[in-house]
Amino acid sequence: MTNVDISPKEALEQFFGFTAFKGDQEAIVQSVLDGKDTFVIMPTGGGKSLCYQLPALMSEGTAIVVSPLIALMKNQVDLLRSFGGDNGVAHFLNSSLTRAQAQQVREDILAGTTKLLYVAPESLTKKENVEFLSEIKISFFAIDEAHCISEWGHDFRPEYRRLRTIFNEIKRVPMIALTATATEKVQEDILKNLDTPDANVFKDSFNRPNLYYEVRPKKDVTREIIRYVKQNPGRSGIIYCLSRKKVEEIAETLQVNGIKALPYHAGMDAAQRASHQDRFLMEDVDVIVATIAFGMGIDKPDVRFVIHHDIPKSLESYYQETGRAGRDGGEGKCVTFYSYKDIEKLEKFLQGKPVAEQEIGKQLLADTVSYAETGMCRRKYLLHYFGEQLPGDNCNACDNCLNPKEYFEAKDDLLLVLDAVKESKQRHRARFICDLLTGTETSEIKNYKGDKLKCYGSGSDHNEQHWMAVIRQANVAGLLHKDIESYGNLSLTEEARNFQKKPVPITFTKERDRVEDDSPDDDIVTGGKGGGAADERLMSMLTDLRHAEAKKHKLAPYVIFQESSLEEMTIRYPVTIEELTQISGVGAGKAQKFGKPFVDLIADYVEEHEIERPDESVVVRSVVKKSSNKVHIIQNIDKRLSLESIAKSKNLTLDALMEEMETIVSSGTRLDINYYLEDKLDEDAQEEIMDYFRDADTDDLVDAYKEFDGAYSEEELRLMRLKFMSEVAN
Repeated sequence: MTNVDISPKEALEQFFGFTAFKGDQEAIVQSVLDGKDTFVIMPTGGGKSLCYQLPALMSEGTAIVVSPLIALMKNQVDLLRSFGGDNGVAHFLNSSLTRAQAQQVREDILAGTTKLLYVAPESLTKKENVEFLSEIKISFFAIDEAHCISEWGHDFRPEYRRLRTIFNEIKRVPMIALTATATEKVQEDILKNLDTPDANVFKDSFNRPNLYYEVRPKKDVTREIIRYVKQNPGRSGIIYCLSRKKVEEIAETLQVNGIKALPYHAGMDAAQRASHQDRFLMEDVDVIVATIAFGMGIDKPDVRFVIHHDIPKSLESYYQETGRAGRDGGEGKCVTFYSYKDIEKLEKFLQGKPVAEQEIGKQLLADTVSYAETGMCRRKYLLHYFGEQLPGDNCNACDNCLNPKEYFEAKDDLLLVLDAVKESKQRHRARFICDLLTGTETSEIKNYKGDKLKCYGSGSDHNEQHWMAVIRQANVAGLLHKDIESYGNLSLTEEARNFQKKPVPITFTKERDRVEDDSPDDDIVTGGKGGGAADERLMSMLTDLRHAEAKKHKLAPYVIFQESSLEEMTIRYPVTIEELTQISGVGAGKAQKFGKPFVDLIADYVEEHEIERPDESVVVRSVVKKSSNKVHIIQNIDKRLSLESIAKSKNLTLDALMEEMETIVSSGTRLDINYYLEDKLDEDAQEEIMDYFRDADTDDLVDAYKEFDGAYSEEELRLMRLKFMSEVAN
């Protein structure tokens, strides 16, 4: 499969059937091909795997990929083999293999067939493996889940910290390290441990606009989960629990309530875990219930909801686990049930550990509590945690933004907080500052003589929750700095000092009383079911065929063809293998391997229903020959001119221009007005309106205006309806 004479873009289409890279993928692939050490921080669903898989397929030798989970290795290997070529192109080497299987892996590597070898870090410590790898041609080392290297990471594994030493023992070749979640502190730790100070660093945005975040009070949680899953019939979901016992209990309860669910935790034997995972991937079951501690390596793109029965031990864990929803860019709902009792349980787990580890654990838990209890935009809080700023204060895709919030003028309260931080010498954490302001006598207050300070009790008219909210929002607003090295000590920023000199009005969000808040499931306001199939009947037939073929090949359905590829088949009706290769996500290898039954079904369907297939040689413009206005509009939209300019050039009002555009789109022509919408609506607002049109019974603008209670103008909704009709219907 190796071909170093083609460009990464050509290789992308040849191996994976995609015509364009996402985000920084192309630059990352080129960095690896150029032999540079590379460090990638890319959220779940951003396409990390391709960043090392493609250069491995293009390079001479075998890439060694370190991965912490056997289940994840198996997924990746199955996926790579599905794209065509010899099954020996990808292998894993771990404790699950028999001696004969391990020998076959070695033979394929020596024969030059294997381009990617997945290994567990433990496998690299075995002398025979080190000796074998020292003798072969290695293209580069890849470290997946690189956050496991850092003690500040949410999933620290001591064996990961030895990887650099082991790699040096084998041979010094370029390295790529990848993670979906890492704070700035963790990033520094990874680069230092791997001894790659000059690595090319690629950091993608942590924002996942298609995910909806909600935290609910932990009341009647089992009943609430059953209600929720039943309201999402046939949709894939993951439920995380704190203990193995709770996993078994919830899975069993779901089963007796008629829900197809299975448990998954480290206490089960490997064969049973593998079986349950495969049944989830093969869509024999809808829901997997799993322990947070174990951490699943589920690489399934169409998980539609992630429920946390218990709060995770850190925001990194939370981000990674919720990130398993909507990896295909479709809808993903993330619902967490929160009770402070869960935090107390997690604090007990820290007892008996080294003091430094306890302090790190407590700090991570404090950040999780802040997220769960905050009344501000959850997305904004989460992104700030990872060092990223979200513009504005409303993401329109979390419970805090979608439900009315109370605001208050925080100038005086903020000044009290900043004075307390300054007066206490900027060497205390948020809890101490809250106790200082409320005048609470604690051992820490006594030890540091806080009760002797001028600010002691100066905020006693408010409770600790109020002051914690002020501190939280001051931190996100850049007025306070929380030092991770000193486990969360607060200090003033330059902006804070300016504010103290010249205070100005500032608005903060009031925290909700979450004890009384028991929002029903109906309050989840987020997207529709997605789907862009032009022919639903054919889509249903193709989905059934994909399921049957998946069972036959013992692969997950999406490995055969992704849902978006099936949707495109219902638009273009490919009836030959060659035509199938033109479908997005279907390369030549995949078409040859799985395509025949699909094109046969489509050919029979087209004949039976006398369908006139689109002429593949004619692009969009074939429908616009009757009107010079239409040609002019399409040409100028292609040039990315503003709609106002296009209207003016033809002496049209904007309203009349949009009528013309609606006629063009309704006749089947796609108009790309994303460039114009970017200045009108932010990404989250666009996603919300698109979701509405996907689910709505009618495309009537009056109904849409009522649904959003006037939050968007008629013009904005009309433009989004045009975008929707172009992208989904056409």
